[in-house]
Amino acid sequence: MALWGNNNNIDNVGLITGFSYDTKIVFGAGTSFGETGSASVGDIISVGVRSDAGTYYGNVVIVSIAGTQECAIAHTEALVSESIADLSAVTSAAGTSFYVSQLPKYTLWDLQGDRFRNPGSEFDSDCLVYGISTTAINGGLSASYTMDGEGWVGVQTYIDCTGALRVKKEVLVAMSGITTGDNSIHYPTPS
Repeated sequence: MALWGNNNNIDNVGLITGFSYDTKIVFGAGTSFGETGSASVGDIISVGVRSDAGTYYGNVVIVSIAGTQECAIAHTEALVSESIADLSAVTSAAGTSFYVSQLPKYTLWDLQGDRFRNPGSEFDSDCLVYGISTTAINGGLSASYTMDGEGWVGVQTYIDCTGALRVKKEVLVAMSGITTGDNSIHYPTPS
């Protein structure tokens, strides 16, 4: 299993409909885990919606696939803690959406300041990682969101002591050829 890849645009059809912290199994409906072009062993699933309109549960690394609608994950540490939200309660037919990526696995460890998983956090106090294929992207926002390089980029937003918005960006893995598109988490993430 590679430490990262160059695809931030992996097919993510269907919904996550169930999850077990005990067995580390993710269940889906209409998903295509293991099929060509879809989630594979070593890929990362970002569970939920990273926006103010949804609930974001965090990330998991796929270690095995039992079928198109079931996969096992390595650990639960990069998910929101059970005390904040019990992901196993996501069992309705509606389920929750997800994204699949090949972002660097080491970036999953310190995400509890993510404002989309921690209702008390207004900004992303910890680094979030995006696959950036062009340096011109800023989503129509301030120039502070413009990227300085291509690759897997860590982005941290916060309010400084003067009350100004700060956006810190660091290229974690410099590489060209990252695939982004409709199946990827867009940078910057819409609120």
